[in-house]
Amino acid sequence: MQFDSLSDFLNMGGYAFYVWLAYGVTFGSLGILVIQSMGQKRKVLTEIAKKIQREERLKENRSNK
Repeated sequence: MQFDSLSDFLNMGGYAFYVWLAYGVTFGSLGILVIQSMGQKRKVLTEIAKKIQREERLKENRSNK
């Protein structure tokens, strides 16, 4: 489908509401997924670092006794 002007493109042949809503929901969902995944990754890495530090402290305590 070819559009004669930018206005025709934005109107999407009378289906603009549905088309742009679909794009909005899709990109919004993907954005939320990316942000949530980054937060989860940061949380997991922090927990792993804490676990490693805890294990190192336990090793030191065992070797000192």
